[in-house]
Amino acid sequence: MEYFSTQMKYSIIIPMMAFLFSIGSTYGQFLVPDTYGKGIRFMAADSSFAAKINTRIQIRYDGFYTVTDDTSFTDNKYSDKMWVRRARIKFGGYVLNPKITYKIEYDMVSGQVLDALLQWNFAGNFSLWAGQTKLPGNRERVISSQKLQFVDRSLLNSEYNIDRDKGLQLRHHFNLGKMLIREISSISIGEGKNYSTLNPKSGYDWTQRIEFLPFGEFANGGDYVGGDMEREDSLKIAIGATYDYNDNALREQGQRGDELSQMRDITAVFVDLMIKYKGLSIMAEYVDKSTTKPSAFWNFDGSEWTYEGYRTGAGINLQLGYLMKNNWGFATRYTQITPEDVTGNVNVSAYTFGVSRYIVGHILKFQSDVSLIQAEGSDNMLEFRIQFEVGL
Repeated sequence: MEYFSTQMKYSIIIPMMAFLFSIGSTYGQFLVPDTYGKGIRFMAADSSFAAKINTRIQIRYDGFYTVTDDTSFTDNKYSDKMWVRRARIKFGGYVLNPKITYKIEYDMVSGQVLDALLQWNFAGNFSLWAGQTKLPGNRERVISSQKLQFVDRSLLNSEYNIDRDKGLQLRHHFNLGKMLIREISSISIGEGKNYSTLNPKSGYDWTQRIEFLPFGEFANGGDYVGGDMEREDSLKIAIGATYDYNDNALREQGQRGDELSQMRDITAVFVDLMIKYKGLSIMAEYVDKSTTKPSAFWNFDGSEWTYEGYRTGAGINLQLGYLMKNNWGFATRYTQITPEDVTGNVNVSAYTFGVSRYIVGHILKFQSDVSLIQAEGSDNMLEFRIQFEVGL
């Protein structure tokens, strides 16, 4: 099941919050930090465990303008013109040892558990992750939706990302002189988050990622933050590459989408780049996703024929931005999606310009952007988006 009922939403959230508050008030220290945006923290009197609660919401407006001879403005055809894009609550901390940490993230809009993760730094620079979380795929997907440079992620991400899954990840990092190198190996179920109807014929998903940071770490993890919020005083570069193999995938996008009548092995290759220097930021991504057999086919269900297909093809995403000293940010983005011909899906290009006002970094901000979307065989479309985000 990909969803929870409304009753299930509250049966999870309310007891969880009540439990944490009771722990903090009865057995530990209820600490509220002086700095806004750091969440609400609890710590046991003997420091045997710690917990922190964060929450955030995104309120958004979408509108579309179809460019035709009789042009007209139309509010978002997919949902209400004003909507809650995200409403998240996140719990994290450690148990017994600061090297054993946990993370739980819940989306109150869709009623889904997003992250349910244990992390164990068991030796030196080695960490083992177990549970449900983001796979180490394209950089834009791994960047939190709270820390994006635009109102939302690109078409490349929505079409080809490998999203979240349940499994194990082994992570390691080391230095070669000034260069930092990170390695990630993952094995997961291959059907995505909160997926419970497993088919015994489906295989596992295998993911390998490596990253090179030739000039060392970015300030405050800035290689996974949209925009140069830290205004790096020296040039910082991060280069990443991911190979993902999903054996006997059931769903049209591997970890996401509808189930299809035939299984396919899906291979995805991602290459990405992040550069930051004194307010300037550059991000680039390329993806190629394919199947071992034809990714589209006809299926007869006993009454009619339907044409089914996996979402395969290539994509490129390029972003350029600058953050001014008054915390106004400007950015532009170009995205190109080129599906495999056999799928019958069309090529799409998007040109986006965004303006952001960061009041308290990414915790409290106002963002807007406008995109020109050109889909092969369709009228051009302008998309307008305005979003306000507040977090705790």
